[in-house]
Amino acid sequence: MVVRQIKTAGLVANTTTNQKVSGIVKGVIDDIRANGDKAVREYSEKFDKWSPPSFRLSESQIQDCISKVSAQTIADIKEAQKNVRTFAEAQRASIKDFEVEIRPGVFLGQRNNPIATAGAYIPGGRYPLLASAHMTILTAKVAGVKHVIACTPPIAGQIPNATVAAAHFAGADEIFLLGGTQAITAMALGTESIRKVDFIAGPGNPFVAEAKRQLFGEIGIDLLAGPTEILIVADEYADPFTLATDLLSQAEHGPDSPAVLITTSDEVGKKTINYVDELLKSLPTAELAGTSWRDYGEVVVVDNLDEAYELADVYSSEHVQILTRKPREALEKMRNYGALFLGEKTCVSYGDKCIGTNHVLPTRKAGRYTGGLWVGKYLKTQTYQEVVDEKASAEIGRLCARCSRAENFEGHARSGDLRAHNYLQDTYSWIKEAKR
Repeated sequence: MVVRQIKTAGLVANTTTNQKVSGIVKGVIDDIRANGDKAVREYSEKFDKWSPPSFRLSESQIQDCISKVSAQTIADIKEAQKNVRTFAEAQRASIKDFEVEIRPGVFLGQRNNPIATAGAYIPGGRYPLLASAHMTILTAKVAGVKHVIACTPPIAGQIPNATVAAAHFAGADEIFLLGGTQAITAMALGTESIRKVDFIAGPGNPFVAEAKRQLFGEIGIDLLAGPTEILIVADEYADPFTLATDLLSQAEHGPDSPAVLITTSDEVGKKTINYVDELLKSLPTAELAGTSWRDYGEVVVVDNLDEAYELADVYSSEHVQILTRKPREALEKMRNYGALFLGEKTCVSYGDKCIGTNHVLPTRKAGRYTGGLWVGKYLKTQTYQEVVDEKASAEIGRLCARCSRAENFEGHARSGDLRAHNYLQDTYSWIKEAKR
């Protein structure tokens, strides 16, 4: 494959854990583990200047927040959540319990049981990502999670009313105005006032991601998310203005968001670069988007679309847009991505905000081995077995004993021996000796 790079990234994306961040997060976790609510309050005051009488919002406070959100925003939240719910319900319907009789009298099966309690983290900070409420809370509820706790930080000392409204309409059972490492840790460990959860989902800053990493094992997590990524595969017929607009739509997430164009056309690549420079002149978030584009933006030219798809699979980007004459080809050609966006009539921003697929997606090449957040993440696929036929139990017992002794597991073997003894009258010296 011949690759021509007409714009290279100024920096290489960092995929290692920042030791300073790791140390700070460990200190917060250790303190909250030892001191509970007292430590949570201290860190909320330190990091967010936020120390209300209660971090948990009452029903009257929630309704007050909703009353301050415009009718149009409320309607938009509900429409976006309808889309997310519809898709999540289709996912749930695709997951089946089953039971099979693999031989006469031997039944094996699986059940998909929801997690009991889940935590949803809805970021604040630079942007109030109220769409994360749809993606985490609503998806959990469709899966059947009985109790969902939502945590979101105050923004500049104020309650993010639209985020609270989104969390409420998504079905959160409790909403806490609490952010950062202290929120993740409180949900993971439990405190005097915050219930311990079994699983935490939702994006966040490097401190949130590191807290999830360190607490994984004590609780389950959706995935370890890094900076937002976009990759566009475009042929010679793609519109460079659209390409530039869509690249910047994701570059504005932060100063380290990779934005990559792989195209079969030098002309398309060069025109896209020119349009990016022009668009940055009027984009309100140009400081962030421009930094990402300068440091992590790339434009790569390849000879044909097969090479483009092959290279895109190597990048394994979070969001992959396909702007070609036959965009659905990517469904067969590609395997490594967080989500695909096919054709000019869709875009990554649709997935981020409202179209219905989940926006919590793998980054940093994790699309090689996992998908994003979905209903199945909130389900435990659990197997069971039952043997009702005596002869079948004895025959499996004989097999089990032989398999176990091949591995030097004598105790395992004896469980098999006992069934063969009970149901087919096989004799074993160890049974005779033990029953004397």
